[in-house]
Amino acid sequence: MKKIIAGTLGNCVHVAGIMNYLNLADQEKYYTDFIGIGKSVDEIINLINEKKPDIVALSYRLTPEPLYQILEELKEKIIENNIKDIIWLFGGTEPTSLVAKEYEIFHKVFDGSEDIDEVIAYLKGQDLSKEESYPKDLINRIKSKYPYPILRHHLGLPTIEETIKSIEKVSESKVIDIISIAPDQNAQEFFFDQENMDERLNGAGGVPLRSKEDFKEVYNAAQRGNFPLLRSYSGTKNIIPFAELLKESIDNAWCAVPLFWYSELDGRGPRKLIDALKENQEVMKWHGERNIPVEVNDPHHWSLRDAHDSIAVAVAYIAAYNAKKMGVKDYIAQYMFNVPASISPEMDLGKMLAKIELVESLVDDDFNVYRQARAGLASFPTNLYQAKGQLAASAYLAMGIKPHIYHVVGFCEAHHAAKAEDIIESAMIVRGILKNEFLGSVDMTKDKNVLERKNTLIKEAKVIIDTIESLNLSVEDPLIDPATLTEAVRVGILDAPHLQGSKIAKGTLKTRMVSGALYAYDEKQGKIINEEERIDIILKEAISKQ
Repeated sequence: MKKIIAGTLGNCVHVAGIMNYLNLADQEKYYTDFIGIGKSVDEIINLINEKKPDIVALSYRLTPEPLYQILEELKEKIIENNIKDIIWLFGGTEPTSLVAKEYEIFHKVFDGSEDIDEVIAYLKGQDLSKEESYPKDLINRIKSKYPYPILRHHLGLPTIEETIKSIEKVSESKVIDIISIAPDQNAQEFFFDQENMDERLNGAGGVPLRSKEDFKEVYNAAQRGNFPLLRSYSGTKNIIPFAELLKESIDNAWCAVPLFWYSELDGRGPRKLIDALKENQEVMKWHGERNIPVEVNDPHHWSLRDAHDSIAVAVAYIAAYNAKKMGVKDYIAQYMFNVPASISPEMDLGKMLAKIELVESLVDDDFNVYRQARAGLASFPTNLYQAKGQLAASAYLAMGIKPHIYHVVGFCEAHHAAKAEDIIESAMIVRGILKNEFLGSVDMTKDKNVLERKNTLIKEAKVIIDTIESLNLSVEDPLIDPATLTEAVRVGILDAPHLQGSKIAKGTLKTRMVSGALYAYDEKQGKIINEEERIDIILKEAISKQ
């Protein structure tokens, strides 16, 4: 354990910066010792001889002119006392930092413009000015920064040229660690049979990537700045060939695949639900065999269709369970806040904590879980000033779950597709939140109402999970059996109001927002119904039809 002593020079009494640095060093397992304010050079030399530190961190934030004499004396005393094998650090304002650099005493000079992740990287022994300091895979990228989350943003403009220029700008800004490429709908569905594309829809929903070379161009655009990792949406059919394409062209950082969706359930592909379940499991397995992380993004898909909170929590567990059973070793659990947009912050946080407890109950030596948080798109207003406020508010709430990845949603998305400037500004807003977070924040996860909601949702989600397991006792593991999961949708155990009229889902579920949380609701009786009641009604109806 390396020892750091730290204090301020001369008559400087500004200690906030040095104390923040020591707090970060504590988290990185350094032994830290604050030696006080306004230390003279002789006092610093005596303390070095007494305490035998590995690192001496000094701060000076007053007018720069007196600093010349102080550092001249420090340099002379270091030589005079034959002080060696110590790493010297300086923190100050931009003017005082320029003075500090002149004396060539300090191994690193911080002028206050650095983001927290740069400081953490330095404490971890990394120099972010060098290309090799940026890990080329997701898990090591996370480990290089945690507890500071790595940041992700999606990018897909209507032309390849616009997209490439934006990727170059974002990469050079060094504010985003992962760029999620958004292929247009044509590419996701018809990449391997492009004769079926409707060319009028080119660029709808993303960038019109039409060849492996297009993907490689996108990859090459990111090889600058902080060398962000790339990832892409999965295809909606031919999904194994599409996974191979992504791995070979952009070295896909992780796979995002649904379990139930991109099928007849949502109309984003032609597959029957049972076939989609089988193929999506195969995609999980394919990535698991290659040690590529996997995200199964079903929980928020159900919430986006107004399924009540208990279903979202149950599906979070089922999705992670399927990934584990398919051999995935590193699982990315995405927690989308603000879905639906009218959910209250305390009820939202309770829902996320319930998901986390169930999902992370699956963790063992062969299954790791990494938390990814984001804001829900529908929560962003078209007024761009208010949208910036929403981005900041949602990010601050999400920091309560200590995410490994924060998926930055561009504040402009309700108004227009994010360009490079929008992405950079959105990332800087979130970085401002993170900077404050590291000063220490209120732990909202201990709030009484939050915990009460978490515990209720865990109980209700287990009712759903247990019921699905009981649907087919003839199979070894019903929760990964495509026929059983299809039946759970068909009879309405898993359902959503937006699925009304579906050919495969029951589509009769009614939900209502009450006191900031979304519940199953009996409109005839005008009351909330709990999961035991709801499931009991469903099972009785199913039996009566047999």
